[in-house]
Amino acid sequence: MRLEEALRHYFHYDYFRQGQKEIISDVLRGEDVLGVLPTGSGKSICYQLPAKLLDGITIVVSPLISLMIDQVKELKAASFKEVIALNSFLPFPEQQRALNNLHTYRLIFVSPEWLQKKAHQYYLKQLPIKLFVVDEAHCISQWGHEFRPDYQRLAEVIETLNHPPVLALSATATPDVQADIIESLHKPKMKKHIYPMDRKNIAFCIEEVENDQEKLKQITEITTSYVVPSLIYFTSRQTAEETALSLAAKHPKRNIAYYHGGMEASERLRIQQQFMNNQIDIICCTSAFGMGINKPDIRLVIHYHLPLQIESYIQEVGRAGRDGKPSVGVILYQKGDFRLSASMVKNELPAMEDIDRLVATVLNEQQHPMELPPPDQLHMFFDMNEGAARFIQRQLQKHGLVRDNEWMIDETKWKQVRSKVMNYLEERKRYKNSKLYELYEWVQTKECLRKTLYQPFQDDFEEPSGQCCSNCGFDWRKWDPVSPLHTRETSYPGDWRKKLQKILHLKEA
Repeated sequence: MRLEEALRHYFHYDYFRQGQKEIISDVLRGEDVLGVLPTGSGKSICYQLPAKLLDGITIVVSPLISLMIDQVKELKAASFKEVIALNSFLPFPEQQRALNNLHTYRLIFVSPEWLQKKAHQYYLKQLPIKLFVVDEAHCISQWGHEFRPDYQRLAEVIETLNHPPVLALSATATPDVQADIIESLHKPKMKKHIYPMDRKNIAFCIEEVENDQEKLKQITEITTSYVVPSLIYFTSRQTAEETALSLAAKHPKRNIAYYHGGMEASERLRIQQQFMNNQIDIICCTSAFGMGINKPDIRLVIHYHLPLQIESYIQEVGRAGRDGKPSVGVILYQKGDFRLSASMVKNELPAMEDIDRLVATVLNEQQHPMELPPPDQLHMFFDMNEGAARFIQRQLQKHGLVRDNEWMIDETKWKQVRSKVMNYLEERKRYKNSKLYELYEWVQTKECLRKTLYQPFQDDFEEPSGQCCSNCGFDWRKWDPVSPLHTRETSYPGDWRKKLQKILHLKEA
């Protein structure tokens, strides 16, 4: 069966989008592949179609439970039944039943943390795994060094599973990030398929404001002008909640919610599903929301706070206009935001004094192991940021001072590796600060925002299909609300009578 025929037969698409066929062809030949495609370009088909065609099982490493659940739901709705997501949402008896029947699936979604458990690896080793996929592969570089160190250990899992072909997919990977992905996965001969990531249907607008009150005023004005599916990004959970409540009071007829990592997983999943089903109109969220969200009609992405690097901004604004229709990204910033971001970067990494203090505590407490917390609970017992604690855990693990979540520290070995840890810590600080500086250089540029945004990723970009950016004359206040961004009739859970009338073509009484 030709690839086009297989695509039509299994997924009912008439043609491949840019890059899909080239990536799939190499995957089916057993090559290791790195694919970089723009947001919303259909990266998932690059492993979904091979999963149907390969004589065996495809493992997909996915960063978020909500993303896995969404993908499984969509695939089952498309009659791809041999698919499962293994995560903490599965009750233990159901997960055990699934583990005993893994051979009946063709596509298995897991997190990098799930993969590290030896018991889980035992089950996977019994399977004919024909493809190992790292979805959102930039997480290896973006999260793997600090926040989620198990991303940096995927090469160990690939080796345990007898080196199946590897496919790494991302929408935002500079040449440096591409190199980091390839090095981390230990795949130096990876074939690269890198495509331009600019989105010509998104107009960019940056506005400097005096204070938070002006930010709220601007957001209220924008969301009043455009009644469209919208995301508003924050770095502060508290500010996300407060803004959602304030907007709800100002827009009583619109459904507005907040979403962040401090909420219960079930509550986050509920909000995401309601947004996907048009039951929620605006979400005030942190970076915890949006990765892999396949909602095509998001028209507006506002940034109340800036992310910490350009890659994150491209990912977040790229959630707008996945249907190709004109959409808008608005950034509101004040000069104090830079200090807030710099403080966040500083807190993401520990000080060397913190690492020395922790090692000394562990060395002292090893004589009383019952009182010593396991390495994965560092942040709970040593009063430090979770990302900083995970950075320390990963460094000790890398140098053999932590193994299988047990302390293996001895004073002599620590003296031998301390300088390596310190040098790496300083290197990461320099890197993160350089990424932050790069972002602020872009925010304050007087040149075309589109051109300078995508410059680190590609040599040129397509002309915008509509408006370009605020540096090229774009102003959302003067934008025609009919074209290209228009007000839509929003359906809410309470409008069931109107929904029914519309479905049955009935006139209102």
